[in-house]
Amino acid sequence: MPTALLNPVLDLLTLRGVVTAAEPITARMRRLRIEGDALAGLDVRPGQQVRVLVSGLTLRTYSVWRHDPSGAVELCVLDHSEGGPGAQWGRSVGVGDQVRLRKPEGTFTLRPDAAHHVFAGEETASVAFGAMLGALPEEARISGCVETEKDEDRLPVAHSARLDWLTRGGTSLPDAIRRLAPAPGGIAYVAGEARTVQQVRQVLVRELDWDRRSVLTKPFWAPGKRGME
Repeated sequence: MPTALLNPVLDLLTLRGVVTAAEPITARMRRLRIEGDALAGLDVRPGQQVRVLVSGLTLRTYSVWRHDPSGAVELCVLDHSEGGPGAQWGRSVGVGDQVRLRKPEGTFTLRPDAAHHVFAGEETASVAFGAMLGALPEEARISGCVETEKDEDRLPVAHSARLDWLTRGGTSLPDAIRRLAPAPGGIAYVAGEARTVQQVRQVLVRELDWDRRSVLTKPFWAPGKRGME
């Protein structure tokens, strides 16, 4: 489609912003702050995602780390050490660059009234978890297990002392949840690699007697696939 026709279409489908901050937040993640008038007043629920136009018409999905109602969203972009368009964009985008993104979406979101919040996932889930944890009050009942490649990959999330942090190659995430043995009656947020998500869900539902409706899942990726929407 010619550029003259493409831009009006993109204006209808996307919001425009400008990168105002780009800095490392962990060993393999960059925090990006994107600001713009079109981002003011968005309805963003903790755990939701935005789809970013990373090149041409190629979209990649990122969880929202922070949202400023005055007109900004923050993303934390993991460097997967691959050559895909999302990885290239995440490494190269910098302050002053224009960004187009879709409105926040997704149902993998915080249930604030739950009696107990259980989190299970890895790096690709930790951004969404961070947004959820940041919205919970100090008195909330929180537990869970988060796996990272190294200690340096751990995001600075609220209530982090209440989580069990795992290093990849040791106890598996399903085994860690089995050992944690959270009692039914709350909400579990399980996200990350698709097969591991399914295994953790089975531990909760089949072994620990959780109601399947109380286990929210989000498979962010699977081996050999670029991403899962």
